[in-house]
Amino acid sequence: MEPTHIEHIGIAVNSLEQAIPFYEKVMGLKCYNVEEVADQKVRTAFFRVGQTKIELLESTDPEGPIGKFIEKKGEGIHHIAFAVKGIENKLREAESKGVRLIDTTPRKGAEGLDIAFIHPRSAFGVLTELCEDKSDE
Repeated sequence: MEPTHIEHIGIAVNSLEQAIPFYEKVMGLKCYNVEEVADQKVRTAFFRVGQTKIELLESTDPEGPIGKFIEKKGEGIHHIAFAVKGIENKLREAESKGVRLIDTTPRKGAEGLDIAFIHPRSAFGVLTELCEDKSDE
């Protein structure tokens, strides 16, 4: 698959308003983007750490994926995202190797990235996201 780098680490939180100050005041990072991804029922906040980002995820609906995650497991690391080139081909390659996919085709995620998830059962318990920034093309 050969990812180019870790694109971001997603962290589920109950409240962006409560979590953002920790990353700004304690960790010394700057929140550079807050946005809602309505179809995923989530609000996100982003911080840069070198080439990698931290993505805080706040549910906008208790029945959404982040709401259900927090209800079941509490706040914490939700997923790791890898940047790839040619996301459609990477998904086909993974599927051909028996990897269980949540998304067989990419969809739009935060920051305009094309995203797709690999099921945690195929990734040793880790929800794994593939991301492609097609604005670079």
